[in-house]
Amino acid sequence: MKSLGQWMSHLAGASLLAVTAAVAGSMLAPEAAEAQVAYGSYVGIGAGIGVTQAAETGQGGGVQGVLAGRYRLLRYPVSLRAQAFIFGGDFAFVPTVSYDVPLNWNTDIYLGAGASFVAGGDDPSIVGDKTSFVLQPGIDYLFPNSNLVAFGNAIFAFDAYSEGGNMAISVQGGVGLQF
Repeated sequence: MKSLGQWMSHLAGASLLAVTAAVAGSMLAPEAAEAQVAYGSYVGIGAGIGVTQAAETGQGGGVQGVLAGRYRLLRYPVSLRAQAFIFGGDFAFVPTVSYDVPLNWNTDIYLGAGASFVAGGDDPSIVGDKTSFVLQPGIDYLFPNSNLVAFGNAIFAFDAYSEGGNMAISVQGGVGLQF
């Protein structure tokens, strides 16, 4: 039976492959990316779950609060995103730049790249305990006839732990207010 780490590694690879295929498909058919779907910027709040831990210490999994923001560049299918992880572990800040692919008028999927910055302490955040490169696949859904946005994403932080050097993987979700 495969260990949780091997299973998560395969899941991470499959997720990245799926998002890469979606982005490549949108580049081959750019007219699909020109639609102004879910085009508003937002700020939101939610929760994140760490699905991995530091190999040496076993710390880093758990639940943290998430403050999220997205600034959509309206002329391009690109957004500036940021998430702050609070409570339940060290404070972490994860800014990314994402390429957004519209699925319909209310839904975008995206792939972001950036970095995680962690305030060092005794209890690692769900994205690790040191600065690292991150990939962030995700989805945004704008509720019809409202300013509410549901967001969900995963963060794959490479070499995110000081001890052991393994990847930190977390999954986040929440609700935001579009502006």
